[in-house]
Amino acid sequence: MSAPRLIWTIPTRGDGKANRGWDPAPALPPSIRDGRIGGPAFTPFDYLHQISRAAELGGLGGVYVPYDPAGEESLVVSGSLGRDSRYLEVIAGFPAGIATPVYAAKVSATLQRAFGGRLSWRLEVDLDERVQRAQGDFVTGADRYARAAEFLTVAKAVWHGQDVDFTGRFYEVVKGGFAGPLAGLPFPTVYLSGTSDEALALSAEHADVHVFDLAPDGDLNQGELDHYVSRLGGRPRLALQASVHAREEAAELTGSAGLHGTYEQVADQIRAYGERGFDTFFLSADPRLEEALRIAQHVRPLLAGRA
Repeated sequence: MSAPRLIWTIPTRGDGKANRGWDPAPALPPSIRDGRIGGPAFTPFDYLHQISRAAELGGLGGVYVPYDPAGEESLVVSGSLGRDSRYLEVIAGFPAGIATPVYAAKVSATLQRAFGGRLSWRLEVDLDERVQRAQGDFVTGADRYARAAEFLTVAKAVWHGQDVDFTGRFYEVVKGGFAGPLAGLPFPTVYLSGTSDEALALSAEHADVHVFDLAPDGDLNQGELDHYVSRLGGRPRLALQASVHAREEAAELTGSAGLHGTYEQVADQIRAYGERGFDTFFLSADPRLEEALRIAQHVRPLLAGRA
């Protein structure tokens, strides 16, 4: 069995009690306004870059930039982090209603060119309706999944072809498609999630990886998992999303949920889920910078050594 891929979650609306990375941007000095070189020494984005660099230097597989309507824009952050890294997979979370699939695909093709094909998508479908309405999106209920299916169908069609014609319930394209430098790039790996019938059907058709959430009690019922996987039809790979709390001594931990324990115990828990079919793990802990270093330095080597 290959070593599991560890994906670290980037905070787009502040990190930990100190709320780092969410401070107002420093005011531009007069030299910027006059068109001369100069600028703030350190901005909130620099802190996000510190986290992604820690993940990359520590040998983690990638970073996940979740969609947060009140946070920094995930696709913009993803583009910045991807350009700043060399090896990380950069997974951008965003809702299907954020733009037309043609525009989302074009933005993503440019990002793929910018950092060598390491962009992935994590499409958010089941958003709170109040959040959707605040974003100008009024598609609700099962229609959200029907639209997401059309979104991915159209995005893949224009990405891989030219003279694409498509007429659906939500989108229509006439003679679409990419040419020149935008053509021929790898389509982003598609991550989807959810356990409803609609979510599982969408993943069975379109997902490369289906992400399950770890329950608050730190367990995932095997019977339920087998049922969900059967609905996926064996097509997508499996990923697990969980908080992680790892320390050298168990006495240092208090009331932790998710994956928790000593470094050895957390590595064992991840390995056990790997034996249940999970090959990718979306991990988070606050503060993100220090905990990314902790996982990279103490847990990842144990997993690599036992693979």
